[in-house]
Amino acid sequence: MAARWRQLLCLRTGLWSIFFCCVLNNVTVILAEELDRCGDLRLGQYPSRSQLLLRPKIDEATQEAENCRNSVALVECLPAPNISCRLDNGTEFRFSGEEVGFNKTAPCRNVTGYSYKVAVALSLFLGWLGADRFYLGYPALGLLKFCTVGFCGIGSLMDFLLIAMQIVGPSDGSDYIVDYYGARLTRLSINNDTYRRTQLSP
Repeated sequence: MAARWRQLLCLRTGLWSIFFCCVLNNVTVILAEELDRCGDLRLGQYPSRSQLLLRPKIDEATQEAENCRNSVALVECLPAPNISCRLDNGTEFRFSGEEVGFNKTAPCRNVTGYSYKVAVALSLFLGWLGADRFYLGYPALGLLKFCTVGFCGIGSLMDFLLIAMQIVGPSDGSDYIVDYYGARLTRLSINNDTYRRTQLSP
């Protein structure tokens, strides 16, 4: 009988030890999560400045991020209220939802001012004069098309297709400004990476 009680006592002690180890590990994980760097916060713990995750402020003229440099734009992120994390200087800070905690990067396109609509319209209507190639920064090809009347029409048709499919772009290697019914698109297609401008009218 005493041996049985001893076994039950050992079993009970072991169960309590396991329970306390699990609780201690969970508390340690929770404390470690609160002390993570602000840049390591998870999705949902911070909205961006425009209240949409990683959506930079869009320039109306170029339809791209205002601070786009080398195909990357910085987005100011505000940690959610009562989130504590470590700033870049190592200090712990509890946010109220109004302070900028860190910056995240969002992809953007290198746009220098060439409009897709203008390039396609020039290619369609004045391509036989080389106006599309002059506009995109290819003066030698534009002059050749002008002198040969668009390579007898065949070159004009080929250039129209190449520009419409965005195979031929500006000579400086930048992307087109694509303003297609208020949408900000990389190509004329819709996918999960398509951003749309916020509608201002009610």
